[in-house]
Amino acid sequence: MIVIEPIVYHDQCMELQQMRYVVAVAETSNFTRAAEQCLVVQSALSHQIARLERELGAKLFDRTSRRVRLTPAGQAFLPAARQALDAAERARAEVAAATGEIRGRLAVGAIPTVTAVDLPAALKDFHLRHPQARISLRSGASEKLIEQVRQGTLDVAFLGLPLGQRPSGVRGRELARGDLVAMVPSGHPLANKERVDLHQLSDDPFVDFPPGTAARAQSDEAFAAAGVQREVAFEVTTVDFITRLIRQGLGIGMLPAAFVSEFPGLHVLQLRDAPARMEHLIWSRFPPSPAAAAFLAVLGVSAAESPRSSDS
Repeated sequence: MIVIEPIVYHDQCMELQQMRYVVAVAETSNFTRAAEQCLVVQSALSHQIARLERELGAKLFDRTSRRVRLTPAGQAFLPAARQALDAAERARAEVAAATGEIRGRLAVGAIPTVTAVDLPAALKDFHLRHPQARISLRSGASEKLIEQVRQGTLDVAFLGLPLGQRPSGVRGRELARGDLVAMVPSGHPLANKERVDLHQLSDDPFVDFPPGTAARAQSDEAFAAAGVQREVAFEVTTVDFITRLIRQGLGIGMLPAAFVSEFPGLHVLQLRDAPARMEHLIWSRFPPSPAAAAFLAVLGVSAAESPRSSDS
């Protein structure tokens, strides 16, 4: 009797969980922290990543006793893994939305000085309406937020740009225009005045945002238009640090007029030739996720609206 054993072909199947583990290790640069983040024991996470590496035929991480870093193959794999995970989450959210429930992630970006919208209140309203959705908030410079919305890592963002500058490659709505005011420490020679012009500020060192940021551009353009030169001695990235340096008498600065009530103890000067900015709300040109569409609805915005759109 001849026995013929069947030949079984095992299809290699890349799992979403394996991709989640890879992303977690890439973000934490540590297998232990990645396992804690993924709520699994480290041995299970390591086993799954090793299995995936065997299936791919390439190492994704270089491991030493001191650090973990992506190999060139890992760097190539990571963006595709993130896209696959986002697509899977989007699919689940779309199914839930079809049954009337908003799930998935809402990723919001905002400049630190957004004033046109009470963002914490808007996020609370969204959370109360859609408690199953997960909210993340990222603060940053306008130009970086625009790029993150283009790339899809943020769903919506709140920006502050110089007048006449419009974000490209996204949809958007202009929210409000506002002027900047000067802020000086107590005891400053100008502290007894209510209104000055840029020429009167030019002798003082300034605290401002770094060059290349939209927040810095609006001030630089105003001084250039007034024919005034100034020294920016301190270049920092956070509003809190700006105000702390001003309080210490190390320099003076400018912030949106609607925002300065957040920092008592500094003297505010109105400017006759004030720099101005426009706040914008932007979102992707592509169809938004259910969570993003629901958040825009909370703000009274239709994701497909075209008036004053920032498409280009």
